[in-house]
Amino acid sequence: MCPTKPDRPGQAATAAGSVEKSWREEAVAAGSLRLVDLDRGANGWASPPGDLFHLRARGYFNSGGGKRGKAPSAADWLLRPAGVDWLRSHARLDHVLARDDNSVAAAFRRARLRKDPTAHFLLAVNLQVPGRPDAYSAVFYFAAEAPIPPDSLLGRFIHGDDAYRNARFKIANRIVKGPWLVRATVGNYAACLLGRALTCRYHKGDDYLEIDVDIGSSAIASAILHLALGAVTSVTIDMGFLVESQSEEELPERLFGAVRIAQMEMGASKYVELPPDEAMPETAGRAGAGFRVSSAKVVNHSRQQDHAGGKVGRSMSCPERESGG
Repeated sequence: MCPTKPDRPGQAATAAGSVEKSWREEAVAAGSLRLVDLDRGANGWASPPGDLFHLRARGYFNSGGGKRGKAPSAADWLLRPAGVDWLRSHARLDHVLARDDNSVAAAFRRARLRKDPTAHFLLAVNLQVPGRPDAYSAVFYFAAEAPIPPDSLLGRFIHGDDAYRNARFKIANRIVKGPWLVRATVGNYAACLLGRALTCRYHKGDDYLEIDVDIGSSAIASAILHLALGAVTSVTIDMGFLVESQSEEELPERLFGAVRIAQMEMGASKYVELPPDEAMPETAGRAGAGFRVSSAKVVNHSRQQDHAGGKVGRSMSCPERESGG
């Protein structure tokens, strides 16, 4: 598995000298959220370089941890960007890679069928946002264009059990642009083990892994996210995903992928129709059931939240919160 530099999906030259789209470029174009310029784009996504994120560097555990043991990550990622979907439906969307109407997965499957040597593995992170009347999903797709060594940290994560994944799956956030309140609130959770803070469901196939992250499993996470969604058109956020290093031998930490969401509009979401047998009521017993998603404001109808601790069900408080990214 070769580390990949932050570039746009490439094109392949045919024997006749013409240029045809790579499967990854096809997948990026098929995603419901458009690719935009990293610095000037709006209402879309881009791929921020890894060195914008401060992660655990060599010597982290010897230095006592914390910010002193961190450094900018490598500029490249372990996987390559393969598109972003911004979806909504009347119920939570689970296991989107298995859906016949998933255009990104379809591009990957076609590439696999024609034995494209760059279509090895697809990893999707599905951030499930509760709301009413509709639930939302932000799905980030990352592709391996070379085999992933099974004994690498990423390989062990992919092939490990759910307990191992929950103990390792980590997100690093940085607010690039946004109101002070959003910066201050989201900044408190700049790096977090998602598998310990939220309910994560893992769907594994021979050539893919999907991680469904249920934001509604934590009242605090729901409140923070809906605060950001309330100002979504003025917020630009970078999210880096990685497998946490927990020993000196596993350092330095490396992102397997990163995405920048730039001033997204709620109306840019694509509606996904679910058959009745797949529909799961979004508000039944969910920590985030009291929120209505709006691009203008956030309304909280729940009066049962513990305002002192903000805790309903599982808490957003991570076993380890790293404010340094």
